[in-house]
Amino acid sequence: MLSKKDERVELSMTRTLMTIENVSKHFGEVEALRDISLEIFSGEVVGLVGSNGAGKTTLLRLMSGVYKPTSGTVCLEDGTPVDKMRQKLGVVPESTGLYSRLTAWENIRYHSRMHGIDDKKSWSRTSRFANELDMLENLGRHTKGFSRGMKQKTALLRALAHGPSVLLLDEPTAGLDITSARTVRALVKQLRDEGGTIVYSTHHLAEAEQVCDRIIIIHNGDIQADGSPTSLLNQTGTDNLEEAYVSLTQEKARPRNEDSESEGRFTRWWRTLFTPKTPKIQSVVNEDE
Repeated sequence: MLSKKDERVELSMTRTLMTIENVSKHFGEVEALRDISLEIFSGEVVGLVGSNGAGKTTLLRLMSGVYKPTSGTVCLEDGTPVDKMRQKLGVVPESTGLYSRLTAWENIRYHSRMHGIDDKKSWSRTSRFANELDMLENLGRHTKGFSRGMKQKTALLRALAHGPSVLLLDEPTAGLDITSARTVRALVKQLRDEGGTIVYSTHHLAEAEQVCDRIIIIHNGDIQADGSPTSLLNQTGTDNLEEAYVSLTQEKARPRNEDSESEGRFTRWWRTLFTPKTPKIQSVVNEDE
């Protein structure tokens, strides 16, 4: 007999929100991903697990439309390429890309306006989730003095404010204190329970086991496994996900290619998604609330 969680996950898999078909990505002679195919279903938390250089961050960038595949396609449910329909995606990159001279709400509001969402609707969603993240009283503060945890929470609110179909999280708890990390994980579970769809990249197997309905293990540019935590344990005959991961990734991990994954280049790409032109920023800053 299926548990309530298994029943919910099974029912959610009647609708495909994103399709990745025969995708490869090259950086010069480096093959970061090799012939990847998978589907993301409505109402599930999908964990992308892999070592540095495995290809999981490259895959997230392809899902967000920041990168274009060397071959293959990444499309949303209606067959539209993701780079043409970014308003359906919510993205929290590892580098938050917040504007320090703007308040948290101004950062969020401008991003929502770029997606055609009016301030009233954006504020309604923002205030609701800010309350869950214990950030409501900080929305009027400039982000320059924010801690790492507060910046991460602001980036998460920014990604949720326009009501995306799929939320993409790149190491969302990296560098956070225990309390902030627990709060972020709790919100992810809540969003999932409300029917949300989340792709959750993490290095931490224990975290993936806590949060994810489905885990995709990426190693050296290939998908080594794709299934629920329980199914991966059964597949490998192991007692925990760490042992299962080791069993499935026995080949030595390749070194990370710093040229293709440099933080500066990554930051510039993310800023093309979130950065307004200077005059437009000024108009937001000076606009009366």
